[in-house]
Amino acid sequence: MRHRIRLPPSLGPVFVLSDAVAAGVGRWRGSAPDLDRPFRSVRATSAPDTFLTLVECYRPRMREHHRLVGWTAVRLWGLPTPHRWTPLEPIEVAVPRDGASPHGPRVRGRRLDAGRAQTWIVHHVQVVDPIAAVFTVARDLSPDHTVVLLDALLSRADGYPGLLPGRPLIDHEEIARRLTAWHAFPGSARIRAALPHARTGAESPKETETRLLLRRAGLPEPVLQYEVCEGDRVVARLDLSYPELRIAIEYEGDGHRTDAVQWRRDIQRQRDLEDLGWIVVRLTQQDLRSGSASLVSRIRHAIASRTSRR
Repeated sequence: MRHRIRLPPSLGPVFVLSDAVAAGVGRWRGSAPDLDRPFRSVRATSAPDTFLTLVECYRPRMREHHRLVGWTAVRLWGLPTPHRWTPLEPIEVAVPRDGASPHGPRVRGRRLDAGRAQTWIVHHVQVVDPIAAVFTVARDLSPDHTVVLLDALLSRADGYPGLLPGRPLIDHEEIARRLTAWHAFPGSARIRAALPHARTGAESPKETETRLLLRRAGLPEPVLQYEVCEGDRVVARLDLSYPELRIAIEYEGDGHRTDAVQWRRDIQRQRDLEDLGWIVVRLTQQDLRSGSASLVSRIRHAIASRTSRR
């Protein structure tokens, strides 16, 4: 059968039809059933099944004035998203106001003034800066996830899940300045309302969600990343805590359960904290969903047990 004719290795796993023709491949070969057609004039030797492979498939379609934006930019920066990626999610491409907007299946063209965003190269493609990425999805965000994204922008933690290493460091003032410069845009009111609630110390989306949950329940705002020391030794660095009451609040992701070494370390860490007089409240994803009332009650009781002694 014709489609069994091998492609030149120089084309790689993703190529545009014009390059295939230049390499001596007949035009009919691009229509063979063994090739996937992720975008117009682009062929892939296998169907893209991850976000980054889909971006790689779109890369040959990028032009000098194109920048990835919206949810595509948010994912490239590794910022937390409220929903999982699916192959149906379009690649979002921004062009200047006077530029021709790309279109087609799996592509969403958007217009963005050139001066509104810095341009970075991430995974070999042009993408808007992290603040612009968040601003261009603001209209799709819930109030809580707006704070989650702002916390992630402000985070200095190298271990924040998924965040791209080498990302630009951002502070409250820069976000506020950009917000003023952008003025009104879809979702801008949500960003303005969320910014006073954003904090620099969060090291995961779940820490932000827990902090917001406790504040909504009328509890005091916990301290982020407090270090408990015994002499010169750091016993623990706590996700959230009330240091003056010696109450620690620790989020346990699945990695704490499936990693045997981490599990043993967590147990010893809790014992060390309790030996120093700390109450340790451990929570999971379930506590942030249907179990939130129980979690709030437990923390409220812990606070009451401490304050009643004063």
